[in-house]
Order: sequence, then structure tokens, then C-alpha cells
Amino acid sequence: MTRATREAYRDSLLPLLRRHPELICLDSDTGLFNAEYAATAGDQYLNLGIAEQNLMGVAAGMAACGRIPFVNTMAAFATSRALEAIKIDIAYNKLPVRIMATHGGLAAGHLGPTHQALEDLAVMRVLPGMTVVVPADAAATEAFVEQSLNLAGPLYVRLGRKPTPALPAAPPPVIGKAQTLRQGGDVVLASCGPYPVLACLAAADVLAGQGIEATVLNMHTLRPFDTETLVTAARPASLVVTLEEHWRSGGLGGAVAETLAEAAPTRVLRLGMPDRFVDEVGNQEHLVAHYDLTAEQVVRAVRTALDTEARSGRTDRRELIS
Repeated sequence: MTRATREAYRDSLLPLLRRHPELICLDSDTGLFNAEYAATAGDQYLNLGIAEQNLMGVAAGMAACGRIPFVNTMAAFATSRALEAIKIDIAYNKLPVRIMATHGGLAAGHLGPTHQALEDLAVMRVLPGMTVVVPADAAATEAFVEQSLNLAGPLYVRLGRKPTPALPAAPPPVIGKAQTLRQGGDVVLASCGPYPVLACLAAADVLAGQGIEATVLNMHTLRPFDTETLVTAARPASLVVTLEEHWRSGGLGGAVAETLAEAAPTRVLRLGMPDRFVDEVGNQEHLVAHYDLTAEQVVRAVRTALDTEARSGRTDRRELIS
């Protein structure tokens, strides 16, 4: 079954609005909410138009007065055009604003670099007190919306645009706790978001057929980061590979490398978008394939790294640190 994460968010929010009068949905003319939805939500829905900085300022003011705003805009605009308002009005004041950012990563691929969000995770995870979450499917999105009601401080949720497949059976998603989707002692594959997580699961299947067992982690929360789960998985492994729909700098790969450098030094390969603006025209699926954010690239990266290590005659890393 395929379902868009942004639609899962929209549909799960309405019953929460009915049960919690302190909630309010603030829109920026995204097109996600139609007239019927607005009428049902009543005075708990407000469309402020295409004015992202103002949107964040209004949300901060409402949160300071006891409301819990769910703010809707595109990820590219939330984390660039409205960043100052998020930093100063929301994060600095530790306000419970839920920034629901659609069209994350390459989801707006057809609209070009102005609408693609390949820096948002790097930007948001450095803001003090900001929780940063990337649901991998619709069910996780619904769970995170519900959990956000008991979350202190601000929240950034990266959502997609089009329907994506549901993950296979997995532990219930919990903000701040990575999901272990597969166990293996040779390598660790860590990812976030629908396409990267599915690619890592597919890569693990291929690697298993080649005698390489991989642990697959869905690192859906970039802040607070689940150091314990990552370190536990990485310690017995000879390699950690990250895959994300984001520039290689500053996002999940950066968080993994920073964590392991301090807690469990391990070789980390960061796979993601190359260090340039997108110069290819196409939709999300085309761009994901064109820039090789795929299971095939993960398998090649693992095999190349392990084969190079074997040819060099290096001592097993576990022996070096024991």
C-alpha cells in the first residue's frame, strides 16, 4: 500500500483538532487543505497565505499564549526563507510549534532547485532544542503527529509529496528512538526517509545473498539522536554506510559520523546528493535514480570498501580497539 506522508499528516490532524481545542492549524496556501477541511476545522484552521516568515511569527505568538500550532509550508521555504523567525521567535523561546514541512528532499524535483530541500536537516538539527523527525512512511507520520502532543519545545517534521510504500513490519516508531529493521553483524546501513530506508532494506537482502549480514537502522529522528542504538550496532561492524535524500554534508551522515567519532570510532561512508545544485530535470523518482540514491549504490559501496580492506590485509578493526 502506498500513501503520501503529507496526506497522512493532514488526515491524522483533524481528529486531534476536535479533541484538543488548544491545537491550531496554520497554513501557507499549500493546497494540502481544501475548503471542506477548513470548514470542518473551523476557527482551528487559518490560512495566512504565502508569507512564510509571518507564518512562523504568528505561530510563535500563538504558542506563547498557550496554543500548539501545526504550521504547514514547503521544506525549502521553512528552512531558508523563514529560518530567522524559526531561530529567534520559536527555537530561542523554546515554543511548542510543530513545523510540518512538505516536499522534503527531492519531492519537488519537477520544480527545480528553488523548491528542493537538500539542506533542511543540516539547518534544523543545529538549532538548540529543535526536535527533527523524518517519517519513512504514512504510519510513522501518524504516530509522530500523535506523539508530538506530549513533546516539549519545537518540532520539525520532513514530509514528502507523492505516495510512497509502507515499510515492512517493524517496531512501533517512537520519536528519539531508532528502528532496527534488520540485524546483522558485518555492516550497518543507516538511513532516513521513504526512499533511502527502502533502498537500504533492499541492499541488505542483496548483501545477505553474498554472505554479508547488515543491520538496517531507520534513523528517523536526527535530534535528539539515538546514540545508544547506533553505537551498539556499530561496535561489532567493520563499516557503517548512511544513505539520505540530502546533501552529504550536515544531515544524517554528519550526525552518524559525529556520534561515532566520539563514541565508537568506525569507518563511515556517507551516501547522498553530490555537492552541487540539481542540474537534472525530472520528478522525484527520476532524480533519486539519476543521482544513484539506490540499493545498488549501497551494495557497491559496501563491497568496494570491504574488498579494498581485504586486499590491503588490514587487521580486523575489532582487534585494533580491543
